[in-house]
Amino acid sequence: MKKQFFLCTTILLLFTVVVKAQGVADTLLRQRIHALNEVVVTGTRNETDVRHLPMTVSVIGRTQIEQRNEPSLLPLLTEQIPGLFTTSRGLLGYGVSGGAAGQMSVRGVGGPAQSGVPTTGLLVLIDGHPQYMGLFAHPISDAYQPFLAERVEVLRGPASVLYGSNAMGGVINIVTRKIREDGVKTHVNVGYGSYNTLQSEVTNRIRAGRFTSVVGASYNRTDGHRDNMGFEQYSGYAKLGYELSKAWNLRADINLTHFKASNPGEVTEPLIDNDQRITRGMTSFALENNYKKTSGALSFFYNWGNHWINDGYSGDEQPLDYRFNSRDNMLGLSWYQSVQLFPGNRLTAGVDYFHFGGESWNQPVGGGARQPQVDKTQDEVAGYMDFRQALNSWLTLDAGIRVDHHSHVGTEWVPQAGFSFGLPRSAELKLMASKGFRYPTIRELYMFRPANPDLEPERMWNYELAYSQRLFEGRLSYGVNIFYMNGENLIMRMPVDGRQMNVNTGKIENSGAEMQVAYRFSPVWVVDANYSYLHMRQPVLASPEHKLYTGIACSKGRWSVSTGVQYIAGLYTDVKVGNTGRYTKENFVLWNVRGQFRASRWLQIWLRGENLLAQRYEINAGFPMPRATVMTGINLNL
Repeated sequence: MKKQFFLCTTILLLFTVVVKAQGVADTLLRQRIHALNEVVVTGTRNETDVRHLPMTVSVIGRTQIEQRNEPSLLPLLTEQIPGLFTTSRGLLGYGVSGGAAGQMSVRGVGGPAQSGVPTTGLLVLIDGHPQYMGLFAHPISDAYQPFLAERVEVLRGPASVLYGSNAMGGVINIVTRKIREDGVKTHVNVGYGSYNTLQSEVTNRIRAGRFTSVVGASYNRTDGHRDNMGFEQYSGYAKLGYELSKAWNLRADINLTHFKASNPGEVTEPLIDNDQRITRGMTSFALENNYKKTSGALSFFYNWGNHWINDGYSGDEQPLDYRFNSRDNMLGLSWYQSVQLFPGNRLTAGVDYFHFGGESWNQPVGGGARQPQVDKTQDEVAGYMDFRQALNSWLTLDAGIRVDHHSHVGTEWVPQAGFSFGLPRSAELKLMASKGFRYPTIRELYMFRPANPDLEPERMWNYELAYSQRLFEGRLSYGVNIFYMNGENLIMRMPVDGRQMNVNTGKIENSGAEMQVAYRFSPVWVVDANYSYLHMRQPVLASPEHKLYTGIACSKGRWSVSTGVQYIAGLYTDVKVGNTGRYTKENFVLWNVRGQFRASRWLQIWLRGENLLAQRYEINAGFPMPRATVMTGINLNL
């Protein structure tokens, strides 16, 4: 505790000195202040000025990612994206199965409605390819690390027209690293801090004429702030690209991560030997074209995983005589082409094919034949079209449709439509109506006692109004969104004939507002804030009613410092469905400080302090979060 107090004091002193600085790097300002002409790919498949899209897309750039010096992307997204929240249970590592964290929700959709149900309504993409476990259909949060990402684009609201099932609440698209100029660049980040926590990563990027490569690796570990809460992770990534011509590009990549996690259980019901060994992999190949009036891609991707889980036992129980094992995979083939038919027009058409599934079994500890559980595969094929037309200099129409067929469930039609208005004084007004859906997972259809093979898709409509503007020569930018969501057929566990069963009985009716603002006081100071309010007719886990973040950053010469306060209120950490009043809520305030010093052209020293108010709080019920923590380390840019 004395060491932590000393490091916290050092951070505060560093902040006091640096806030007197009178200069700031242009890259910091570009990342902190949202540019209205920012180009994104997530909302339309092809590169598009965000002003012409009716949906809400937020972008986290590489500079912001590097300034965080963290081993995961999720805390940054939770802090910077209004309406998005991810759960946590410790300093490092999310895990899977019982007691897992890393659950994600946008506007109350995506995260679980009940305890023990994984995230399946919010889709994570890597370069536009779906990333989820083939049997359970949930993302693996420990696989989304900073060394992968050039930027992260978050689309809030349904994105099912372009991405199909699981994009009911929105998508998080990780756009992987690039290098645009000839040469070799190597980046190393190493840090150490509270609870014997070590984080490290190295990335090498090369461009030689038409050839490019990105290779990265990371190793992270911690003892955890509770007994039996250790976490260890190895990860690697490689991407090769070759420009066949000015218009055609070929690329291939592979990403592997392996982690070991221990779950100590809830503080009131501790567990012994609840351990996991998880391996996840992803590879993709893409042939891309980009002409003046048309662009597109043909890509193949394959995801796979191996899970080994010991569910552990409590103090008055006997150790389990078996271990849960599973193998899963997902392969996909995707084609799309976007073309400008005439001035102001853009038409995008595409086809997706997904094949996913796997097998699970219990393996006796003493040897012997495995005890099978499920061995299933399913297919999904879809075609979609998105039409965007500038009707005049200030009005753009966007409309889309998807026809999606599931080998077990059937066919789903998914429409969306919206308008974008360009108003005077750099203002934008957007209207959007979109449908989202989610097919039942193999787990919900066939695995464990609640399984029900007769489940139907979940469906939801989202209606949204957004206004944004830049003033004072771009020094001030702000945006406001209001939305209403209405969904049906949500899959819930309910008693049927004396046993729990998955049934399409749930409904969702969420509404709320989101706000973002950034202001550059001078060439040295920039402040930003975001706030989201969520009203839920039925409470949902991992979805706070109020989420507020305010931050300030400055930099001069070799020094840069940022600090921020996050306020969370009305966070549901436990939901007892069907028992009115048996909800558990949490409110807390977190204060974080980050400082960096550039000792030389190639060496940077950083320091990070989190929860410096030493708040006692829980995000997952029964899992108290660590008090004040400190990390320090170095960046090498060679």
